[in-house]
Amino acid sequence: MTKMRFRPMLYITLVNIIGFLMLFWFSENSDKTYIYTCLIICGINIVMYLLLYYLDYGDLYLFLTVSMLVSIGLITLCRLDIAHHSYDFGQKQILWFIIGIATYFITLIVFGKLTLWNKLKYVYMVLTFALIAATLLFGQVVNGSKNWIYIGSFSIQPSEFIKILFCLCISCFFSAIPPKDAIKKDKRARLYGIPLDEIIMLIYVYACMGSLALFQKEWGTALLLFLIYFTMCFIYKTNTVIKLVNFIIILLAVFMGTFLLSGHIGVRVSVWQDPWKDPSGSGYQIIQSLTAIASGGYFGVGIGNGMPQVIPFAESDFIFAAICEEMGMFTGFAIVLLYFILSYRGIKIAIKSANTYMKSVCLALVIAIGFQTFIIIGGVIKLIPLTGITLPFVSYGGSSMIASFIMIGIMSAAALHERKAKK
Repeated sequence: MTKMRFRPMLYITLVNIIGFLMLFWFSENSDKTYIYTCLIICGINIVMYLLLYYLDYGDLYLFLTVSMLVSIGLITLCRLDIAHHSYDFGQKQILWFIIGIATYFITLIVFGKLTLWNKLKYVYMVLTFALIAATLLFGQVVNGSKNWIYIGSFSIQPSEFIKILFCLCISCFFSAIPPKDAIKKDKRARLYGIPLDEIIMLIYVYACMGSLALFQKEWGTALLLFLIYFTMCFIYKTNTVIKLVNFIIILLAVFMGTFLLSGHIGVRVSVWQDPWKDPSGSGYQIIQSLTAIASGGYFGVGIGNGMPQVIPFAESDFIFAAICEEMGMFTGFAIVLLYFILSYRGIKIAIKSANTYMKSVCLALVIAIGFQTFIIIGGVIKLIPLTGITLPFVSYGGSSMIASFIMIGIMSAAALHERKAKK
């Protein structure tokens, strides 16, 4: 049984060794940096796994899944460094990975020790709008969206942390909704027959979405927040009028975005419908993405044999296309399956959790990760219009990596609470 426990980490280590040895082989003058990188990544993964295993802390399955995703992402980013003759992405991502691991442990400890999180909904609201205001005041426009704050040589994407605060906040409201068998005993304050806290939550949700979409042009995050909220409305017994209002508003938003707006979202919808209308302009990104995926086939052209550098934003928005080109569509399928495993594990933790708030938070975070993955991969393969969000744990970016590890840390804390309750 013990051997079986360590076998998954052995496989992850082998993937790293094979991947980085190939990078070492194809790099100029056999750059030993990639050997050292491999040793660092394998060392961090093994030490982390042993700590979680022997201390019986956190959740092993979540960490194993995340380790595999991070490993694939780092191999791809280092491959992009070779293509660009630089160390811009891979080496910096290792630093963010280390910070992410530290953040994971801090989050796990803090959420594992304290139990007052369900009483801070108004604090979450204030922090959410503080981040939105800071972005509007100090942010810079990048690729049509005002979603980055630059502090010297560092950049922060507040929307990644807004997403977490949003999940924590709406979970305070959803966890207060009584179960279906006790709905008649619902004593919450009402306004015209609708629970007052559900009206407050509705206002909060659309204030967040409106600020992100209209002022920051951050349509991807706004869509993600709505999907989280709307899905949670159906998981919990929310008021029928609230569901109807949500449905009408989203229909109006889709209509306006598709037919009335000619700006940022209008261009993306037009490109999604036919990227060949402007192959060297607005359609260039998606055409290069589809071409790279098609050229890779099922097994890929091999690490070092592709041309991922011609894919725009291959380190962030289009990293899935770069992976499929050199590692094949089978690796792409494997990545999707890893996210399915991650979501399944998160849902299982939520179901087993006796704490109603942590149960709600885990569901919200799983929905966030699942829909974020669907939105970015769907955009890259032209299933849906492209939006500028990252692929969790795989894409380059410090904000994305740290925020993703915070989310996993919260879910691991819920699993830890459940294990402690059984002892």
